[in-house]
Amino acid sequence: MKILLFIVTYKASYRVVKVIDEIPKKYFAKHNYKILISDDSSKDSTIEYMKILKRKNKKIILNFNKKNIGYGANIKRCINYAFKNNYDYAAMIHGDNQYSSKFLGQMFNDIIKKKAAAVTGSRMRKRKDALKGGMPLYKFLGNIFLTKIFNLFNQSKFSDCHTGYWVYNLGQIKQKWLKNFDNGFLFDLDMRQKLLKKKLKISEVSIPTRYGDERSSVHFNYAIRFFLKSIFS
Repeated sequence: MKILLFIVTYKASYRVVKVIDEIPKKYFAKHNYKILISDDSSKDSTIEYMKILKRKNKKIILNFNKKNIGYGANIKRCINYAFKNNYDYAAMIHGDNQYSSKFLGQMFNDIIKKKAAAVTGSRMRKRKDALKGGMPLYKFLGNIFLTKIFNLFNQSKFSDCHTGYWVYNLGQIKQKWLKNFDNGFLFDLDMRQKLLKKKLKISEVSIPTRYGDERSSVHFNYAIRFFLKSIFS
């Protein structure tokens, strides 16, 4: 398999090093893989850490967006790179280390075994563990409520519709879809809805929740937009 592991960063700083360290490299050594780190115009130390990682690891490719293009647009850039270079699969990891990259092997095994179009990492299959992992209560309750709304109006049974941890089967996903997806934080929602409409399988793998000093900037505006799009799209 030809695999692209891409890491989207914005003000990730030293945390991107932890993401790289946790990748199960023995698993991916069996395959033809590269690691793309795509930074969305960070003004902190993220770029310096990325350059250090590049010097240490020949598998790493770096992309620096000259201006901030948004979460979804950054993902599009990475997936388009994967299509252009004929990768079979692509995995998205957040550079803030909120999602542990050590579960990538398990997620790839799942997508291959189930022949799914995508696999996501779910923090909410064991809800008590999500709270133990430090998920703020308002995010915990909001996740449950908005996921229920999504499932109700999209005829699905997901446990976590707000994860940013994805593996994509590029043989089932169409590149032309991307241009109509949100350039901001609703990209993942758009991908999920498109796959459902195309009757393609999305599998979930349980992952632990962990919150450190990283804090998402996604708040009330995201929740309102997610709610409306879940119902009316």
